[in-house]
Amino acid sequence: MSLKIAKAIHEINDKAAFEISGNDLESCTITWLNETTPISKADIEAKMAELPTAEEEATAKQNLK
Repeated sequence: MSLKIAKAIHEINDKAAFEISGNDLESCTITWLNETTPISKADIEAKMAELPTAEEEATAKQNLK
């Protein structure tokens, strides 16, 4: 899950510098680095809902072949 959290953060701010401790958005700790403006967990959660699932990504890759 932390990979999906990281993807969502980078979709919102591609220059964000951060560390994630934990795998669940609700209980994880996000440490913002290099003066990155913090992004709310609500905004991250909304962006995660927009991202394709691993299954959708696999299907898309298969369809490209």
